[in-house]
Amino acid sequence: MINTTSEITNYLDNDSYKKIFILCGKKSFTFSGAEVFFKNILRKKKIKIFYKRSEIPDFNELVSIIKIIRNFKPNLILAVGGGAVLDYAKIANVVDIKSNLVDLISNYSYPFENKYTKLVVIPTTAGSGAEITSNAVIYVDGIKHSLESDLLIPDKFFLIPNFLISAPFKVKASAGFDAIAQALESLISKKSTLESIEYASNSLKISIDYYFHYLNNTNLKNASEMSLAANLAGKAISISKTTAPHAISYPFTFLFNISHGHAVSLFFEKIFKYNYYNLSESDTQFDLEKRFELIFDLLEVKNIKDFISKIISIKKYARLEDNLTKLNIDIEKSSEKIIGGINFLRLGNNPIKLDDQKIYKIITDRM
Repeated sequence: MINTTSEITNYLDNDSYKKIFILCGKKSFTFSGAEVFFKNILRKKKIKIFYKRSEIPDFNELVSIIKIIRNFKPNLILAVGGGAVLDYAKIANVVDIKSNLVDLISNYSYPFENKYTKLVVIPTTAGSGAEITSNAVIYVDGIKHSLESDLLIPDKFFLIPNFLISAPFKVKASAGFDAIAQALESLISKKSTLESIEYASNSLKISIDYYFHYLNNTNLKNASEMSLAANLAGKAISISKTTAPHAISYPFTFLFNISHGHAVSLFFEKIFKYNYYNLSESDTQFDLEKRFELIFDLLEVKNIKDFISKIISIKKYARLEDNLTKLNIDIEKSSEKIIGGINFLRLGNNPIKLDDQKIYKIITDRM
């Protein structure tokens, strides 16, 4: 599943790909070495590069990307970057500009019909799994929306660990935790299946072994393993979808500029603790208690108390601060905006029903 740069070169050395639109992040494209690599192998092609500006996939920037793609008329879209870059590319390749596009996206009613052209994606972070999923995220007026369609799945992806090595510690920490969170959430999601359980379990086994090594001493081996872990987690959530930690994370990214994986980590163990202590209210077709036992086995802990300690220790090692005061977040003052920005589509996958009041108590530490 891990690829080489030679495989990319051979794939792109195709006469049908005369015009290639490259969507990327400025820093990641440069520091990963991808910029030099692609400009070299594509020197005989006609290319156009768009460097994303927004930290989150924003609707207005999406519209700009769509317009440029339609004007350039590429034979191939090549997305190289983190989750936001890949989500932009996935959406831009299936969504056309319409006068009521905001309403269609906001009401989850976009009529997906076909792809504009071929889409190839290459992640420069090990975390989102966006290269494999059938959904993509876009923010409209600060509210996160999830689009879902099989048409959003890229035509091909390449996992190149070489492009992950130079990522800053902060980026690796956030993305890596996102992969861990996706796998754990997938295991308790109401939509989980035997297939998603297998993907999530295998992802966790790799992450638990390699996440710390990846952060502390990144090399081709642990970068490769974390790429696999992220990809497997992506396969898992493509089936099961994510749950409350992801649903609650989005307003923290938009309102306070907390990176995605970091935002997911903020209340992660508290939400899992709430789910565990309310097993009797489970709204799942499976035995939630047994699913937690599987999680405990995978993380090599004995009970929920040890699980909480394990997650806290992972966050501490990864320097993922969860003290809201230190993050300059006034939770009481901002609670209304935070709750208003929660993605309730994802919240509905949580095994225990959560309403505004319960979420308020969790994020204010009053549960």
